Amino acid sequence: MSAKIEYRCFVGGLAWATTDQILHEAFSQYGEIIDSKIIKDRETGRSRGFGFVTLDNEKAMRDAIEGMIGTDLDGRNITVT
Repeated sequence: MSAKIEYRCFVGGLAWATTDQILHEAFSQYGEIIDSKIIKDRETGRSRGFGFVTLDNEKAMRDAIEGMIGTDLDGRNITVT
């Protein structure tokens, strides 16, 4: 049994108002999104300004990183790795 490879990219520099849904929609142009998650502070429930997007294949992940790095999302230039 082999472990399933996950094609996950880190998204940083997010606006506090950015939601999982906004992240999902922004990256969906590159391929099928398996998961999109904004990391929230445990105490306050507020966004910590970063999240992760998991795509279904390596090409989609590479295209998303290349296409989204430095783009404007909710008024902030995001970093994607």
